[in-house]
Amino acid sequence: MSDITAHLPGKLGNPDAVLATDGRSDPRLVGIIAEVGEIAPGVATVGPDASYEECLAYCEAFEAAAGRTNPELLANLPVVDSVTSITEVIPGVDGNEIRLYIHRPKQSDGPIPGIVHIHGGGMVLMSATDPSPVRWRDSLAEMGMVAVGVEFRNGGGRLGNHPFPAGLNDCASAVQWTYANRERLGISSIVVSGESGGGNLSLATTLKAKRDGWMSQIDGVYAMCPYISGLYATPPEHLLSLHENDGYMLNGRMMAALVRVYDPSGDNRANPLAWPYHAERGDLKGLPPHVISVNELDPLRDEGLAYYRKLLAAGVPTVGRTVHGTPHAGDQSFPDIMPEVYQDTLRAIYGFATSLSCK
Repeated sequence: MSDITAHLPGKLGNPDAVLATDGRSDPRLVGIIAEVGEIAPGVATVGPDASYEECLAYCEAFEAAAGRTNPELLANLPVVDSVTSITEVIPGVDGNEIRLYIHRPKQSDGPIPGIVHIHGGGMVLMSATDPSPVRWRDSLAEMGMVAVGVEFRNGGGRLGNHPFPAGLNDCASAVQWTYANRERLGISSIVVSGESGGGNLSLATTLKAKRDGWMSQIDGVYAMCPYISGLYATPPEHLLSLHENDGYMLNGRMMAALVRVYDPSGDNRANPLAWPYHAERGDLKGLPPHVISVNELDPLRDEGLAYYRKLLAAGVPTVGRTVHGTPHAGDQSFPDIMPEVYQDTLRAIYGFATSLSCK
């Protein structure tokens, strides 16, 4: 048999492979990757053996560096005349306040689908007021949905330091508030959705709802590129994408540091509410319909697909979706570079949410 090693994808075939030169990458990305460079320029990654304090400092530096262009990006967001937005402040279960950013169409004929959107950032970084989540909520609303963005407490950064389960508690409170106010909001169904760390919290919120007896408040889950295993310090061989795509926007060392910030003691490394990848059949059985959407060139691709298969095995109505040619959250992150890909994901979410409204 011929040697196929050199033809294996990504770093499995070439240890020196990078996203910009990987032949699977959408060609439109290559130029922008070279132009933009690192997500957080000048911030040195700490390793899995770093202390909690060192990981917190890394989060602060990463978030500050990544956010330097936010004022300019926010100022240049497209004006969406058909969408209006308001802010609600609701109480959290820990005596805290939670801000909800609600975007909706100015005109609608009757109830429309509702999306509780949970932003990415590994549960320890970033904000619902960053340019990407703001534009995403506008786009969801422009598509014909009510988007409720959750400003949950982060494990680190400027909205920290609040380790697990603080952020999860806030997301659960946001979903329950949305359900209690569904008539005022004019929504026909509730889909919990998010990308990366938001994908984790979308899945974990649903698992928590089942455990706590309010699962009927969630009609569906649309998790994008979910960050759910926590196994980044020593990635297992069966999660091939953690090896194949390591360093493609994300790397194992970086993600291991974020794990330490989210769960400083490590006591929750196998807790499905912290890391849904570890859910068992009994945790999953009876859950509402799911879509698990992953990106072909993402280190996290295979843990998302593993969760998709677990859901199917537990009898949960589930669709698996792979967005080819894209890195982590690439179908959401490059609306002007790959508008067709961005719009396709929006249409997929709208179609899923609308189908639940008709059940």
